[in-house]
Amino acid sequence: MAIISTADELFDSDVYVDLGHTLRIPLHLKCEGFNFAGSVKLRAATSMVASALRLGLIDEHSTMVESSSGNLGVALSVVAAARSLRFVCVTDPKCNPATVKLMRAFGSDVVVADRPDADGGYLTARKTLVRELCSRNSGYVWLNQYENPANWLAHYENTAPLIAKQFPELDVLFIGTGTGGTLTGCVRWFRDNRPGVRIVAVDTVGSVNFGMPAGPRHLPGLGAGEPMPLVEATPMDEIVRVHERDSVRMCRRLARHGFLMGGSTGTVVSGAARWLERHDPAGALTSVAISADMGDRYIETVYDDAWVRSIYGDLDKEQEESNG
Repeated sequence: MAIISTADELFDSDVYVDLGHTLRIPLHLKCEGFNFAGSVKLRAATSMVASALRLGLIDEHSTMVESSSGNLGVALSVVAAARSLRFVCVTDPKCNPATVKLMRAFGSDVVVADRPDADGGYLTARKTLVRELCSRNSGYVWLNQYENPANWLAHYENTAPLIAKQFPELDVLFIGTGTGGTLTGCVRWFRDNRPGVRIVAVDTVGSVNFGMPAGPRHLPGLGAGEPMPLVEATPMDEIVRVHERDSVRMCRRLARHGFLMGGSTGTVVSGAARWLERHDPAGALTSVAISADMGDRYIETVYDDAWVRSIYGDLDKEQEESNG
């Protein structure tokens, strides 16, 4: 029995979905959405705030500021509410409407950077706005998830060893790539402790991570519009890139079996399925993928037929034509 006193104390989950049973994919999906922030980002948020308090960078008079496309903003909102701190999230129009409402429900302020960057993304615009807010307001402190070591340390100290404990014979770990916190922490832990485990980074097409060209992206959570310092400093065994159309298809495929997952989970599972089909057709490897969040915040996007058609066209018809 778990008894907690504050909402930011609950972030460990031992729930894994065996996708071999329903989707015939030899993969265990570690579900990180079963906490009060609803995502894996609660680990990083708790770690960064605790580090900032310990180092004296923030106190009860400070206002924390962070750029986020969604999940980290919610996670920091939970931590701020639990610790009676103030938080301002700088997001953009791609942030799911439900996510914005959640942050405000927790008492956070939400500022939207509504002018895209030169490449059509919003990351640079969000970071510029964060810097402007901090320069104009004394007491505002940017946690800077993009370079903050407490981001990846959360996964070095928690996520990776928990997976290793549950799967002592692990062969392959699939991790989605955004800012690189989860990826970096897990890669460094396994390199230090279980170097035989292969780490496969899964990214979305259109993300500039790993030196790839920028392109249009519509799903928050994975990918980046500019190079991420943590990702650039982390050596990968392999990289798989997934088109957003395939991410949406996989999300909807999972939902038909009762698993309502977020867009990044659809991306990671799609990439893992393709990799396993190519490298492990017999299903002999022990494989795990990290699911960052659940799908309730994507009801108005990934799971909305009108939204999907407006962005990607008729995916069902496209699938039928490719199968035919």
